[in-house]
Amino acid sequence: MRRRTILGGLVTAALVLTNAPVASAAPPTDALTRAVGQLRAHADHARVGAEQTFTLQNVLTDPDGTEHVRLHRYYGGLPVLGGDLVVHLGKGSTWRGASQTLRTAPRLSRQARIDAATAGAVALAASTATGPRVDGTQLVVDAHGDTPTLAYEVVVGGVHADQTPSELHVLVDATTGVVRRSWEGVHRDGVGNTLHSGQVPVGTTLVSGTYQLNDGARGAHKTYDLNGRRFGTGTIVSSASNIFGDGTLANRATVAADAHYGAAVTWDYFKNVHGRNGIRNDGVAAYSRVHYGSNYVNAFWSDSCFCMTYGDGDAAQGWRPLTSLDVAGHEMTHGVTSNTARLVYSGESGGLNEATSDIFGTLVEFHAANPNDPGDFLIGEKLRTNGTPLRYMDQPSRDGSSKDCWYSGIGSIDVHYSSGVGNHFFYLLAVGSGSSSYGNSPTCNGSTVAGIGNANAGAIWYRALTRYMTSNTNYAGARTATLSAATDLYGAGSTEYATVAAAWSAVGVN
Repeated sequence: MRRRTILGGLVTAALVLTNAPVASAAPPTDALTRAVGQLRAHADHARVGAEQTFTLQNVLTDPDGTEHVRLHRYYGGLPVLGGDLVVHLGKGSTWRGASQTLRTAPRLSRQARIDAATAGAVALAASTATGPRVDGTQLVVDAHGDTPTLAYEVVVGGVHADQTPSELHVLVDATTGVVRRSWEGVHRDGVGNTLHSGQVPVGTTLVSGTYQLNDGARGAHKTYDLNGRRFGTGTIVSSASNIFGDGTLANRATVAADAHYGAAVTWDYFKNVHGRNGIRNDGVAAYSRVHYGSNYVNAFWSDSCFCMTYGDGDAAQGWRPLTSLDVAGHEMTHGVTSNTARLVYSGESGGLNEATSDIFGTLVEFHAANPNDPGDFLIGEKLRTNGTPLRYMDQPSRDGSSKDCWYSGIGSIDVHYSSGVGNHFFYLLAVGSGSSSYGNSPTCNGSTVAGIGNANAGAIWYRALTRYMTSNTNYAGARTATLSAATDLYGAGSTEYATVAAAWSAVGVN
């Protein structure tokens, strides 16, 4: 399971812990057949061996017929973590290459020297959550690094001290019993008739004489009140008058209206700008839960429930409810990432995961064009009563922890701070360096960068995420992915291509 938050923490995605490959339910199976056929024909390039099999995640087709077929890889029936890839097929299913991070084709024994119970005990010891428990165990091939290795993936549940659920994925070496790496499945994020966005329209459905926050125009997105609980779905928010909230915290429906509006604006952004029909691109909405826990200062996306969850903040500590527009966009973008590149929530890929949510959370805010929360390049500026944002994209280090520039150890820090490199890149790409109405952005190499605007920058990042990035993509890989996307959209000799290259160099990614 994966959950992701905005302040620093956790994302929840359903993980079926079995060794049997699970086929995608969506695109046509002939795309899988054609892609795998090309992989076999280009086995050396694709690092494909006889014992490997593949299942389909999804297919994206460009207007010119080019297909981008995203696959899961298995070795002897075991999932290969970090082995996922995107096969690019041209006209007539011709080979146009593959995007992947796998460095070496797996060649290893599938016989574990420790048992699952021992691996579970090791994983439990790695958790810092209260009440840790093993929620699932499976044998996998860990392909993160130079040598694929047999490991147990153990998911350890529990609850952190701040009430956020924990879904810690621990990879335990199946030979030595040593922890190879771990990451949280819960990604925590920011604070938000509405409290943050003023009076806005909300999609509702009339049921037995009562209006519910159920948006039939956007995949039947529903908003529920947890009433202080930390589990379950809660009660759907309803009104006899079709009016929800009064703009104050005295009315419980106020923050529910915020969350419902944020979900609608995010849906509209991805559909109207990128042609994406919902988080999974299947027309089915997620749902929102508000009033989670007690004085919970965070929000998170969970893949396992396919939902967003928002805390009420802590007024005594200067925090408002976390239901602001950019937080809603940030959280649901974690869901988009989970259903496309699936960037692992640790190391440089984790920083890219967080940066992706900050980038699209920001673009959602601009797309909404709400005068009560105008677009900016600040993250969570509505959450604190003193007006201090959580993060700054023009110069991420302004928050005291985030990094402006790439360096060799960037993957070892918290993903909410390593995301600064991606955020800084995107700001330079969209706005440019130096002073503007949105901030004052330096460069790490002393260069000057002229931005290409939000629309073009967003199109490049979305295409890179959905066509070229894979689970272990790092910052160097993100540079390659965005240059490929810029080539597809604007041409290799375009201003956009040159600006992508310049913006990455300006944050130290060469």
